[in-house]
Amino acid sequence: MTRVAAIDCGTNSIRLLVADANPETGELTDLERRMTIVRLGQGVDRTGRLAPEALERTFAACREYAEVIKAYGAEKLRFVATSASRDAENRDDFVRGVVDILGVEPEVITGDQEAEFSFTGATGELAGRDHLAKPYLVVDIGGGSTEFVVGDDHVRAARSVDVGCVRMTERHLVHEGAVSDPPTEEQIAAMRADIEAALDLAEQTVPLREARTLVGLAGSVTTVSAIAQELPEYDSGRIHHSRVSHDRVREITEWLLRSTHAERAAVPSMHEGRVDVIGAGALVLLAIMERIGAEEVVVSEHDILDGIAWSVA
Repeated sequence: MTRVAAIDCGTNSIRLLVADANPETGELTDLERRMTIVRLGQGVDRTGRLAPEALERTFAACREYAEVIKAYGAEKLRFVATSASRDAENRDDFVRGVVDILGVEPEVITGDQEAEFSFTGATGELAGRDHLAKPYLVVDIGGGSTEFVVGDDHVRAARSVDVGCVRMTERHLVHEGAVSDPPTEEQIAAMRADIEAALDLAEQTVPLREARTLVGLAGSVTTVSAIAQELPEYDSGRIHHSRVSHDRVREITEWLLRSTHAERAAVPSMHEGRVDVIGAGALVLLAIMERIGAEEVVVSEHDILDGIAWSVA
């Protein structure tokens, strides 16, 4: 066994996994999973820079995670940073802060590397499960970008495109400094057009329509699953490997996009940091399902974090 820690710092959230890895059996045993909404990508699409308050929120989470890693005695740590920190002019401020707190330099990985980790983490447990057909299409809908990976036992093609729940919300659903409550039909149509253009881009290199099983990752997808199951609270055990039909995803997306902030916040499984961005994330998922003709999405709680942990082990 090797005790490892993995941190994934994205546009909307930062997440920690501490786990025991057994390379001989292929088992990864969770000891601790944490997620904190930090909105590191706040305003990056507009300004090109990481906001000071966003950096401080992220560093506060890093300090908390450093204590957890120390308490568990993890032997190795890998810190991976994704979309927001790839795009920012002042990413050196981010790197220095992380090194000071955690003692490791964040690896600002490419979208293709991000996709590789996501695929490994998401599909490792799927072999032979419920006769899920290959190839898989793994989609990781993040805050700033969405990763698409098609593969069987290994990755065949991957692409990252700049549509995510935070980026789409900030680009299309903000009016006079506030998120529209609810958005207008015109705003939704513009957002959908942006998503469709990104899917066109993804299809240039990834054969999306060849997939037999769609696997969805990250908070937008897991929250849609929680809503579909009408969970009284967020329950990872019931969400992991759940399946949500296309019709149910469409119903939930339509409701999210016509609901108010207060109505979404009242959903018991909704994380407060997702209330204003979940509509955009759900629309990305729906557009993907309609593009490839998927009848359902298999939801995975195991994703890029698990892939990063295996890379360390």
